[in-house]
Amino acid sequence: MAQKGVQLDLETFSCSICLDLLKDPVAVPCGHSYCMNCIKSFWDEEDEKKIHSCPQCRQTFTPRPVLVKNTMLAALVEELKKTGLQAAPADPGYAGPEDVACDVCTVRKLKALKSCLVCLASYCETHLQPHYDAAPLKKHKLVDPSEKLQENICSRHDELMKMFCRTDQQCICYLCSVDEHKGHDTVSAAAERTERQRELDLSRQQIQQRIQDRERDVKVLQQEAEIINRSADKAVENSEKIFTELIHLIEKRSSGVKQQIRSQQKTEVSQVKELQEKLEPEINELKRKDAELKQLSHTEDHNQFLRNYPSLSGFSQSTDSSSINIRPLRYFEDVTAAVSEVRDKLQDILTEKWTNILMTVSGVDVLLQQPEPKTRAEFLKYSQEITLDPNTAHTRLLLSEGNRKATLVKQHQSYPSHPDRFTKWCQVLSRESLIGRCYWEVEKGAGGVSVMVAYKDNNSVNEKCGDNDRSWALEFYKNRYEFRHNNIKTSISGPQSSRVGVYLDHSAGILSFYSVSETMTLLHRVQTTFTQPLYAGLWLYWHVGANAEFCKFQ
Repeated sequence: MAQKGVQLDLETFSCSICLDLLKDPVAVPCGHSYCMNCIKSFWDEEDEKKIHSCPQCRQTFTPRPVLVKNTMLAALVEELKKTGLQAAPADPGYAGPEDVACDVCTVRKLKALKSCLVCLASYCETHLQPHYDAAPLKKHKLVDPSEKLQENICSRHDELMKMFCRTDQQCICYLCSVDEHKGHDTVSAAAERTERQRELDLSRQQIQQRIQDRERDVKVLQQEAEIINRSADKAVENSEKIFTELIHLIEKRSSGVKQQIRSQQKTEVSQVKELQEKLEPEINELKRKDAELKQLSHTEDHNQFLRNYPSLSGFSQSTDSSSINIRPLRYFEDVTAAVSEVRDKLQDILTEKWTNILMTVSGVDVLLQQPEPKTRAEFLKYSQEITLDPNTAHTRLLLSEGNRKATLVKQHQSYPSHPDRFTKWCQVLSRESLIGRCYWEVEKGAGGVSVMVAYKDNNSVNEKCGDNDRSWALEFYKNRYEFRHNNIKTSISGPQSSRVGVYLDHSAGILSFYSVSETMTLLHRVQTTFTQPLYAGLWLYWHVGANAEFCKFQ
């Protein structure tokens, strides 16, 4: 009750024009109070009539009263503001800025309950009542409150537009149908509405059916995603288990070889030491004998020398001398060679089988072939960071920018020998193998460059990419493009740009090259079947300083 009392007090100190607390309150001769600016604006509109009235009681004043600020009322309003209270919320029945107001209400307009399409007016509950009581008004068409009633009036003839011209597809009045729309296909607005309503209902049915279909598709896709996740998790778990077993097997074999080496080492060293211990007494005896012979050799008395020589000159041969037979072995170096041979064979097997594994993984493609991207934003969803593999780079190529950039230099680089290295052409392939859907871009620097895609094939190290059936290349040099595959050249026309984009859909066999600037323009598209993982690459023309870089995406 106390709160309601406050609201009543606030309403007492509110302006009936702006419905807010009084600002610079003034009282007109009839006793009602308003904001000074509100009543001035109201009377400014009445100046032409030369009669001014009170917006509430409609009492008229002649001449226009002089307004003086009511200081006592102003002080009361300021006191209310200090309490932190605001004006009472508007009565739910009154029309706000976003509401349709009753056209009959004066001063404070109430919200309209209905709008009449015949009267072209909106009514609150009270003023709408005659449409329910009076027989002539009962036939009027009532609709939800609308602010657009005047749009139903013909601007040319000021008549209600009850007809529709199908020829010009617009609402018209009766006079329009016999005037500028004469001879056109015209029907009543109600008839046209019925026809369009039928089409609308059909469209809604189709939309609702499509919604149901799409919701069903979404549910299927959700289930499919769950199945994919479970299958992938299981595959990862099993793969980790298999590789762990393989690692344990290798570790076990490594430990076994180590133990075998140490055991053989111990046996051989023991035999050597045993023989060494047997030889040491003989060495001592020989040294003693040698000392005696040395002493005898220095005897100056010939007779004494001849008497002692027979007993000192003879000595027995070692019975063990024949057992000391050192074979020309490399000792354990052969073990290292044997283990290296196993490693090389294992690498060959893994390389061969690894391709099958990658192809099997990329072959998991649940959805039907997806449409090729159209915009750069769509392409970037498949962006792939590319780094160059130093093991494939020709020795005249200097790699920089984190191995993303290749530059042709005069001096040969000190790259170690590797079977994958290009030896004849200034080419280099990526470290990353490319399967699935991938997109990357190459920024051309000085000189000519060939953007290429190829299998990593040791048989191709002396071949130029594009000159065999295992590589595809787009060359751009001096404002021209040329596509090469299997030693067949195809001239390509298209807008010149320093950047080329490459899109690969490995499973679908699609390889596309684009000129990239503010827009993307397709230069060449390949449709084939890829049987191995692909590698991105570059070939630089024989020109010192020629360079190109794989772009880094943010």
